[in-house]
Amino acid sequence: MERNLLNTSPQPEVNVMDSQWAEMVLNKALRDFRKEQIQKEIDQSLQNRNKEEFLRLTEQLKNIS
Repeated sequence: MERNLLNTSPQPEVNVMDSQWAEMVLNKALRDFRKEQIQKEIDQSLQNRNKEEFLRLTEQLKNIS
């Protein structure tokens, strides 16, 4: 059966500003999640007394912040 293209409902336009805002929100959420992960790994490295891992992770955290 052929689809009648004239009777389809129009797709809403995606506002560029809305798209940019959504991207910013998503990027912040991802960055916050990664920072939390690194902080947990830092805590673990302190518990394990792993200085090299601690220094590596704190440097990663600095670069994200």
